[in-house]
Amino acid sequence: MAERDICLNGTGLTKVFGLRRQQTVAVDHVDFEFHEGEIISIVGESGSGKTTLAKMLLGLVNSTEGEVYFKGVKRDIGSQGKKREYWKNIQAIFQDPFSSYNIFNKIDTVLLDCIHMRGGRKLPGAKKVELMTEACGFVNLKFAEMTNKYPFELSGGQMQRLMIARIFLLKPKILIADEPTSMIDACSRATILEMLLNLRNETGMTLIFITHDIGLAYFISDSVYIMEHGRFVERGSAEDVIMHPREAYTRRLINDVPKIHEEWDLSSVE
Repeated sequence: MAERDICLNGTGLTKVFGLRRQQTVAVDHVDFEFHEGEIISIVGESGSGKTTLAKMLLGLVNSTEGEVYFKGVKRDIGSQGKKREYWKNIQAIFQDPFSSYNIFNKIDTVLLDCIHMRGGRKLPGAKKVELMTEACGFVNLKFAEMTNKYPFELSGGQMQRLMIARIFLLKPKILIADEPTSMIDACSRATILEMLLNLRNETGMTLIFITHDIGLAYFISDSVYIMEHGRFVERGSAEDVIMHPREAYTRRLINDVPKIHEEWDLSSVE
């Protein structure tokens, strides 16, 4: 990845919740460099700080210390207008599709907002329908069957696909996928992952997976960051980190993956 430009990096990024004796350090002085077109996985158990870090990268949670840089420039999201401009370049898909939509907005509104955000507010109505139809078709949905419906009228899998259709319209530089397949069945999970990888191949975006699934990280990633108690304890190429782990925590995550043809070792389960 050394030959690719850095699109997002951070130095000393820290998030502390609470005050004094009630303080909880969720993210603890992490440094990172994510390159254009790279697929990164941030892997850790529940409570390791990976989702808090994702929200900090999106600008949804303020950092206590440290800085984030986008394309080499210190991030400035001090106003709502600057946040909207930043969000044109970085978007997310969250694990719970049911809480990712405004229940009062129809699907047409969800998709039109994406077109307008990319400067298409003055496009003819027919062109907007064409763009929405194309986006839905990319994720194997038919816009004619989606129009005038509310998101809650869809299944969980359809909601996740609609979220990817949004990304297809927005075409951000960076996509953060926070456990995007954790709430859907195995067949749909493979389909969603394939769609995300196709989208990355088509647009060249940087794709950041937030996951506890180290097997998934090995399968899809260029780089892997292992997170424990708010810190990156190991990082490197997927091959190096997972096939040649140096840290005991990484080895435990790998050993916790059940193997069908071997007796399960539950000794590490607390």
